[in-house]
Amino acid sequence: MTDRTCEVWGETAPFAPGERWPARADSYLTVDEELVDRWVRSACVLCSNGCGMDIAVHDGRMVGVRGRTADRVNHGRLGPKGLYGWQANHSPDRLTRPLIRGAGGELAPCDWDTAMNAVAGRSRKVMAEQGPSAMAFYTSGQLFAEEYYAQAVIARGGIGTNHLDGNTRLCTATAEWALIESFGSDGNPGSYTDIDLCDGLFLMGHNVAETQTVLWARMRDRLRGPDRPRLVVADPRSTAPAREADVHLPVRPGTNVALLNALLHEVVAHGWTDRRWIDAHTVGYEELAALVAEYTPERAAGICGVPASDIREAARILGTAERLVSTVLQGVYQSHQATAAAVQVNNLHLLRGMIGRPGCSVFQMNGQPTAQNTRETGADGTLPAFRNWQNETHVAQLAEAWNVDVGQIPHEGSPTHIMEILRLCAEGSVRFLWVTGTNPAVSLPELHRVRSVLSRDDLFLVVSDAFPTETTALADVVLPAALWGEKTGCYTNADRTLHLSEKAVEPPGEARSDFEILLDYATRMQLKNNSGAPLLNWSRPQDAWESFCELTRGTLCDQSAATYGKLRSSDGIQWPCTASAPDGTERLYTDHRFATAAGECEDFGHDVVTGAQNQPGEYRDHDPDGRAVIKSAPYLEPREQTSTGYPLRLATGRRVHHWHTRTKTARVPQLNAAAPGPYVQMSVEDAGQLGVRDGDMVRVSSPHGTVEAVATVGGARPGTVFVPFHYGDFDQPEGDTRMRAANALTHTEWDPVSKQPLYKVTPVRVEKITPTADGGS
Repeated sequence: MTDRTCEVWGETAPFAPGERWPARADSYLTVDEELVDRWVRSACVLCSNGCGMDIAVHDGRMVGVRGRTADRVNHGRLGPKGLYGWQANHSPDRLTRPLIRGAGGELAPCDWDTAMNAVAGRSRKVMAEQGPSAMAFYTSGQLFAEEYYAQAVIARGGIGTNHLDGNTRLCTATAEWALIESFGSDGNPGSYTDIDLCDGLFLMGHNVAETQTVLWARMRDRLRGPDRPRLVVADPRSTAPAREADVHLPVRPGTNVALLNALLHEVVAHGWTDRRWIDAHTVGYEELAALVAEYTPERAAGICGVPASDIREAARILGTAERLVSTVLQGVYQSHQATAAAVQVNNLHLLRGMIGRPGCSVFQMNGQPTAQNTRETGADGTLPAFRNWQNETHVAQLAEAWNVDVGQIPHEGSPTHIMEILRLCAEGSVRFLWVTGTNPAVSLPELHRVRSVLSRDDLFLVVSDAFPTETTALADVVLPAALWGEKTGCYTNADRTLHLSEKAVEPPGEARSDFEILLDYATRMQLKNNSGAPLLNWSRPQDAWESFCELTRGTLCDQSAATYGKLRSSDGIQWPCTASAPDGTERLYTDHRFATAAGECEDFGHDVVTGAQNQPGEYRDHDPDGRAVIKSAPYLEPREQTSTGYPLRLATGRRVHHWHTRTKTARVPQLNAAAPGPYVQMSVEDAGQLGVRDGDMVRVSSPHGTVEAVATVGGARPGTVFVPFHYGDFDQPEGDTRMRAANALTHTEWDPVSKQPLYKVTPVRVEKITPTADGGS
């Protein structure tokens, strides 16, 4: 078959608006197909697209995958990570036994009783000495909904700590909060089928070709077909979508709000608004119109480094499209004024009345495969089923469902985000931290500080993972976890499509699913409800799923009819999935009533500029009562400015062949061979001034650290440096001590609303490394 690490998106299948996207059956097997004993239904967990697939099993082992052509998400297509990534499950360095740090300081194998008694014993000790607020949990974006929900019940209803967050904080916290600020609740309003119908596409800070390869294939096939949509791309780099665009806006990092305000200025000035719809279904228009009047294309051009004529043409495309789809991702979420910028894309759709109908939607995209589930289950700084921590009725509903006292569920303040959790660890007020399925020793900003905190003697660090990582190396207890394909559970993609992934094979050695580990922990902690029964009264994932689905009944994310049986017979179902809509719901807000009423909203919202939390009484006094909220924001300069010492701006990001910190993908031969190491991408102009050519070794320095990697010249706007964030040091060649982790450069700063760290505005300098006579540097 074709090497899909090179032919990333596969062959094209152009189609016209309103036609069904043609199916294409992608597959990769390591045995002849006739040797496959059985095919097991699942979906991919290596990006947020949620592509339906089947797992091939032979002699008790996974031996390949194939895309399901009937699946509503991918129509049979798989990206390179989906095709090849499953091989990581067979990696010879899988963790197969628990590890515990002994008196000599080394991690050594032990049995499960020893490991879990240590975890539960330290938990009880910490709680006895300092109370539940000394306990913290940091989870992943790759577990299943049942596992996240178990974490939420344990942390919120059992232990009573507010310190539970997910690494989705790093990639899609801003997506969640942009949706809440505008529409009152999380949950993308549209469907991927809107891409099949639109005549305008706007990709704002979203390199979809590398982050969601199959979604880009769908967009590309529309763009190559008859009556193609017009495409606008805002990205500092010349990405594959940028090269297909009618207008490419290579915006200077950190200036997204200025650019978006200028686009809105043009939409308002030219009357490309639907005032009747605005007046009936929104609040806040007059304030926005007054503010964006100041952001002419000429003013924005001076801030953003984008020609005013291009801003005008982009605005004309967006303002005159009859059916507009917009997508937003890390170029906004990890940059300056993240939530304020993301909300302006929502505002574009609200000004044009383009939401809740076919071909019209904004997608505040997810990055990780099960990011949506952390948000739905309350495992990433919210409460389960989109409940509002400031709404006493919502908290009481949780307490009743879990049969615990209302006071047991912490809600005196907003749930704690990971950067704040780390600060509390550094202060010594958090003394127990359990990390599941993620690698903060590479993925969090200002790495030297993060690693120092995680190494503190007074912090008991538990890590559940399937592989040795930079974070497991710092742990007091390491718990070997089962991976996708080795357990059963549900997950939701970025357009609210639910899939059930069935267990195909047994995990290696003594590895256990996170669900089993969490149930064991709850039992050892003797977590009970008010009736004296186990708080987690489940024995299998299906029990947890049924409990969670019942909790969602009557909410926006109602999944009460999405039973395992229903999911087993479907090819993807979008929530809400209810008795009256058993096959799911393609679009939200079709009646143009939003989830903003004071008694319904997921949060009372914030000032998107300062992050100040709206108070319940204030919100109720100005209750939007079902109308969307238009929030405006002036452009503010980034806090860290460039200087003569650090004249460039760093943007970190993904590359198509790897995932997160390469914990899985570095162990996949095809993917690792395609992208074995990091690089530093620079503009032709900047490289020329520094005497740097393709293939030269360079050193990137910031006020926080240095990274050394090979230079790639071209494809970036002047003044911008790009470094992929995937690389750490667990697989560094022996004797190579160069720092490769991009987050050695980044700084500890986050968006005031979403609390998402800012990875794309750090001032840096680049120097060419001159080789020494012995070939070193």
